[in-house]
Order: sequence, then C-alpha cells, then structure tokens
Amino acid sequence: MKLTLKVWRQKNNKDKGRFETYNVTASEHMSFLEMLDVLNEQLIAEKKEPIAFDHDCREGICGTCSLTVNGRPHGPIQGTTVCQVHMFNYKDGDTITIEPWRSSGFPVVKDLVVNRGAFDRIIQAGGFISVNTGGTPDGNAIPVEKENADKAMDAAACIGCGACVAACPNGSAMLFTSAKISHLALLPQGETEHAKRSKAMVTQMDKEGFGFCSNIGACEVECPKEIKLDNIARMNRGYLSSIFGNRK
Repeated sequence: MKLTLKVWRQKNNKDKGRFETYNVTASEHMSFLEMLDVLNEQLIAEKKEPIAFDHDCREGICGTCSLTVNGRPHGPIQGTTVCQVHMFNYKDGDTITIEPWRSSGFPVVKDLVVNRGAFDRIIQAGGFISVNTGGTPDGNAIPVEKENADKAMDAAACIGCGACVAACPNGSAMLFTSAKISHLALLPQGETEHAKRSKAMVTQMDKEGFGFCSNIGACEVECPKEIKLDNIARMNRGYLSSIFGNRK
C-alpha cells in the first residue's frame, strides 16, 4: 500500500518544529513502527536525516512508543499501544499524521521523542513504601480482599506511557499519578501511607506543570491499559485526607 505521511520534525526543544510530508510503500502485515523503519531506511538511502522516535519492546508492554496518530494517542485502536497497531487498519492512499505527545510536561527532545522524566520524578516523590514490613511474607500470610487485589493489579498495569496526558485537553497527569498511588493504597502494606503519598505525588505533579483533571474522560478512553477514572477519585480522597485529616 502507498501512504502519505505527515511527520512532525523538530531538531530540539528550542526549535520551532514543522510537519514534513513523505511517501512510503508498506505491507499491510507490517506494524506501525515497522512502517516507520521502512521510511527511515528510505531517508537514509537518500542521505537524509532519519526520523527519531522512541521504541523498545514492541510488544505493547513498555509504553515507550509514544506517538499521536491522526490526533489519537497510540493510534486508532482502543486499548492498544501504537507498536501493536498494524497497517491493515489503514487503506491504500491514506494520509497519516504523526506527532509527539503534546504537553508542557513532556518537552520534545527530537522529532517524535519527548522527555518523560517528569513521570519518574512523580514516582520518586512518593511511589514507594517506606514502612518496615519485615522480610518477604508468604503470599497468603496477609489476607487481601479479592476486589481490592483485582483493583490494585488493574492500577499496577499502568505502563507510564503518557497517553493520558496527551489525550487530556488540560494536559493532566492525574490518571497516571492516581494509578501509581492506587496500586499501593489498595494493599495492606501501602495503605498506611496513602494520604502522605497522595500529597507528595500530587504536589510533584503540579510542580511539573501538568494540568488539573476536569473529568472529561479522554484519558481513560485512550489509555492502552484502560486504567479507570475511579483511581483519580481515590487519589483525591487521599490528598484531601492529608490536608484536612480524618475530621468527623
């Protein structure tokens, strides 16, 4: 199939950036990133600068493949990272627009690559358990309600890709932050520090320049791991508890 690609090119964070148009021939059996590999091989053969884009596992696990495709983070398929999108989802002659994540919290490094170090700093602010829980206990030593265990596992599925931020018109990172808070808060070892953790991570999130949640829900829709908005409510309760305490 023959495709027209409009790709964002930007030398660095200070460069203004612009879209450039390329024509590429790809097989319908290729993944989206394999199609970009073909384009880069073409550019290198023409002695032009290849397009910089992030990738690693290409198995939908790591979240590195952070691309906005035709205005949607990770492309047209819900619950899927862009590396798992295949070209049979497009038609011969299609025009595809490819951009990096758009957020002040994710400055562009080059072309389609953004710096997501802000997420690391949010986790460092409180995404850990500091209470002394002793040695590694037997898996069944601490009883955990199945509902809470399931919710904790669902929250822990967050891969930190940043699609929630890219999808949100406010550039909010609350879905990511709340997922990292919830997967600890729902388990006995992490519940003790829930309020303290929420305050520390939300404070760091604000320092990084991310916007505030206005419950539009685009983050949940575009999240490749389908993290639920319920986590944001849990985080907000923990944050308010850290500010006002358990007042009756």
